[in-house]
Amino acid sequence: MCEPHPTDPAAERGGAGRRLPPRPSKPAEARRAVERAVTECCRQGRARCDDDALSDAVLVASELTTNAILHGGGITDFRVDVTGPAVRVSVSDRSDRLPVAVDPTDAQGRRRVGGRGWPIVCRLARDVHVRDLPSGGKCISVLVPLS
Repeated sequence: MCEPHPTDPAAERGGAGRRLPPRPSKPAEARRAVERAVTECCRQGRARCDDDALSDAVLVASELTTNAILHGGGITDFRVDVTGPAVRVSVSDRSDRLPVAVDPTDAQGRRRVGGRGWPIVCRLARDVHVRDLPSGGKCISVLVPLS
């Protein structure tokens, strides 16, 4: 297993004085964190790298963080762990509300803006878990295959 990439500010100091990046506050930062973690493990030969699979993992991280920002009151924790053939992305937020898939059209048949993030996550990820946090809020943890 490659080294976990916690991005929680409380864990900013890694082993041997290595500085870890702060928790992302934007989807672009989450995308970069996933890309860095996977690329590093692939470079070390500890994970197989498939460009399409990496794109899927980056998209899932982006959707989870976007949903945490838009619907969950903000990102409270973000973690990336690459384990051989997959990457686990975990995003915590302040909301107890569960994610839902929304019909792409309204009652009048008009296309809705948004509402596609959760279906994308569910289609690309495996082992999707949503759990309540003791201090409030929730953590969504998903596994995205890398091959």
